[in-house]
Amino acid sequence: MTTTAPLGTHGIRLADLGRLSAAGIRTRKLRAALSALGIAIGVAAIVAVLGLSASSQAGLLNEISRLGTNLLTVANGQTLGGEPAELPLAAPGMIARIRAVTAVDDVGTVANVPAYRSPLIPSINTNALSVQATSLDLPQTVGTSVAQGRFLNPATSREPVAVLGATAAGRLGIDRIYPGERIWVGCPAASPGPSARCGRWFYLLGILHTAVLAPEIDTSVLVGYPAAEHYLGLDGHPSEIYLRTDTDQVNAVHALLAASANPEHPNQVNVARPSDALVAQADAKGALNSLFLGLGAVSLMVGAIGVGNVMLIGVLERRSEIGLRRALGATKGHIRMQFLTEAMLLALLGGTVGVGLGAAATAVYAHTQHWATVIPAVAWVGGLASAVAIGAIAGLLPAIRAARMSPTQALWSM
Repeated sequence: MTTTAPLGTHGIRLADLGRLSAAGIRTRKLRAALSALGIAIGVAAIVAVLGLSASSQAGLLNEISRLGTNLLTVANGQTLGGEPAELPLAAPGMIARIRAVTAVDDVGTVANVPAYRSPLIPSINTNALSVQATSLDLPQTVGTSVAQGRFLNPATSREPVAVLGATAAGRLGIDRIYPGERIWVGCPAASPGPSARCGRWFYLLGILHTAVLAPEIDTSVLVGYPAAEHYLGLDGHPSEIYLRTDTDQVNAVHALLAASANPEHPNQVNVARPSDALVAQADAKGALNSLFLGLGAVSLMVGAIGVGNVMLIGVLERRSEIGLRRALGATKGHIRMQFLTEAMLLALLGGTVGVGLGAAATAVYAHTQHWATVIPAVAWVGGLASAVAIGAIAGLLPAIRAARMSPTQALWSM
């Protein structure tokens, strides 16, 4: 007993239909490749946008999970008159008394004291750096570590030495700590020079890694509280407090922080959870996807026009083939299905190439950013489905035109 291939909707075997469509593409390889290119670019854009977005969000969420979601910050707010409020000197100690709090560290901003590579730098070139006094366990609390050198200790916190945040080091042009490396803290070129009493040299002790949960630390020049009070005139008040809590007690501690930090004026205290801000940042990045998806859709439309144009030209060039097939018994449905399938196959080939290109681009960029490569199923399935649908739409008119061609007219053109 012999088996036959399944029949299509118009009585033609699917295997034969596939061979006919593939033959039509193979005979015009260059033209088919160029027309499929637009489809490939559009699908690649869709896959890459969705893949990069998913990989970025996965990388950020993994980073947040690694650093922990139990970091809270307490910062000085504003008074009723709109002036900057001041956290009490005892605020870090009062926060540390909360039972679920496991670590507390703080920084105090040294107002109107810039930092420069040397005292000869023009005063306007501040590089947006701030000088901050810090407690001694700050890196562990905010989830960072020392990249070069070492951090402050009880002895060095009293001396004119500093530790740079990751961004601050880059802006000052310092990537390594050498013996005797120093920066100028205070008045620069506008003053008489290094002997000016409004500034002095601070020797560098270390450079920190990026503080993902506390980006303000990255642009800071960190000195010890005793040194800041002695050399820079800090009054000792903290400007921001970082604390870690038991993970299951974050919300309960959050509700107590304002009153604990400043019992007299709790409304002048700002309390935040940095991990929430990072999640919102990831969502905001995702909002840009619609723009790039729109560009991908435009490219798909251009590809659809190319496919339709190629198929229309193919109908004109293949009139003799159409006439011969009609004379041998092919129906209008057979002709229509042949050209429609050819257009869909052409678009599918472009879509497959686009999926591969988009996935490769996602993998390469994710690798450079040290993210896991994530390509959602909706990206590649949607890309292929869009390509097939666009191929069907683009090939519909040429297929109808081919089916309407009379056998005698087609054979006469041979």
